[in-house]
Amino acid sequence: REEFCESINLHKIFTVKKILVFGAGKSATVLISYLITEAEKNNWHVLVADANKELALAKTNASPFAEAIQLDIHDEARRTALISDSNIVISMMPPDLHFLVAKDCVECGKHLLTASYLDDNIKTLSAAIENKKLLFLCEMGLDPGIDHMSAMKIIDDIKSRGGSITSFKSHCGGLVAPESDDNPWHYKISWNPRNIVMAGKAGAVYKLHGHDVKENYEELFEVERGVQVGSDIGFLSYYPNRDSLPYIDIYGLHGAETFMRTTLRYPDFMYGWNNIIELKLTDETPAYDTDGLSLAAFFKQHLDKMNFGEWLNGKLEARLAFVKDLSEKISKLMEAENEMQEAKEEDPEIEAVKDFSVVDEEGNLQQIDIEQMKDRAASAIAHKMHEANQTLKQLFFLGMDDQKTMINKGRCSAADVLQFALEKKLALSPADKDMIVMLHEFEYSLNDKTSTINSSLVVKGEDGVHTAMAKTVGLPLGIAAKLILNGTIQLTGLHIPTHKEIYEPVLEELEKEGIRFEEELKGKS
Repeated sequence: REEFCESINLHKIFTVKKILVFGAGKSATVLISYLITEAEKNNWHVLVADANKELALAKTNASPFAEAIQLDIHDEARRTALISDSNIVISMMPPDLHFLVAKDCVECGKHLLTASYLDDNIKTLSAAIENKKLLFLCEMGLDPGIDHMSAMKIIDDIKSRGGSITSFKSHCGGLVAPESDDNPWHYKISWNPRNIVMAGKAGAVYKLHGHDVKENYEELFEVERGVQVGSDIGFLSYYPNRDSLPYIDIYGLHGAETFMRTTLRYPDFMYGWNNIIELKLTDETPAYDTDGLSLAAFFKQHLDKMNFGEWLNGKLEARLAFVKDLSEKISKLMEAENEMQEAKEEDPEIEAVKDFSVVDEEGNLQQIDIEQMKDRAASAIAHKMHEANQTLKQLFFLGMDDQKTMINKGRCSAADVLQFALEKKLALSPADKDMIVMLHEFEYSLNDKTSTINSSLVVKGEDGVHTAMAKTVGLPLGIAAKLILNGTIQLTGLHIPTHKEIYEPVLEELEKEGIRFEEELKGKS
């Protein structure tokens, strides 16, 4: 195989440069379009290999600078031949298949780009990659990818001015745009649905106020934990992402007291997903024969096992008890106000109480405005009543009463059926727009002054095919491929995009494509 690869390499000196893309799925749409545009400018050729040739043909759109190829990724001879006949390879395959491609790229001496997390298997190739002077660039998509590059640009700038970063939080989410948000989950699928079902199963680790924090699956999806993103989007909840701690070394932020990477969702999604977890709908044990089984029949079988009626009663009773208790407290407060007003009418010298002091959980004394407290209480009551309403709405939307949609997937787990339901019920329609939101929150000290930087990115898709997800995942890969082929990036070895040689030119090109961060700087005494 090595002799075959070497003969192909000698032949390539005299032919046009070829870019090989494995996978033509949702996230590859904008990538392939970008590569074809660059191929036209540079007389390059783009090869798109996928198990579904019709899908590859649709993405290449009959361009004379591109070719659609049907390929079983496990066909070693065909896979190796394609890699050998290319200059650079981009794998858009599922993460567990990257290693097949990576081994061939090492043998045949080809650069490799992926958008997936750098895994232990590919790390075993590090020495061989360096010895052959190749560049393997992983985590070159959105998150991970654009998050690394945009964060490192700010980190390097602060450090170059002598600053010290004390807190770093990085948030990112693939969401539905507000104008296309029309379901009780406030979510639509713009990427791999299996990843959505499995998200958070391993729990999360992060650093907060100097302490390492571990959260298990059942603790992650807190509705109240979140950030404010502009006036148009508003409050978004977040859940911590995997293990954030290795990135402390990668980013060089050992002095940071807080370091956290998270995923953003609308609050109602977080509430609903907690219910999904409690009802064990992400369980991966095959337990259902789904041939001839409707979604409604599956939900009945599964929810009967979970004592759904008892579970639902508990949910409703807890919220009603909260509402009753808070309503009684508001009534007592209003009675006290009325008594005070009556006393003031009798004695004008009495001063009305407009606020009072309380001690918060951290022992700090705070002034609380009575009117503000009543507003907050009313909002809390409305929120709890909304949750009670959402519980059934969301489950019905996923198909709890759908007797027409047949699953027909053979022996399945609850997670398999949940994925099927999500794909059916939460799909982007052709006219729908998705939305990417990213926010970096920095706190740092410089010249004896504490400051904050919030760096935010909002990108909306054009439609259900040309999505913001496809744009933000695909463009960094396409730009990096171009910059490697034209010699702008000459780095070798196994990397993620935290090097200035990578992030500076790629971010500059992304800005030309409309992917631009807005920064808000605030100083403190």
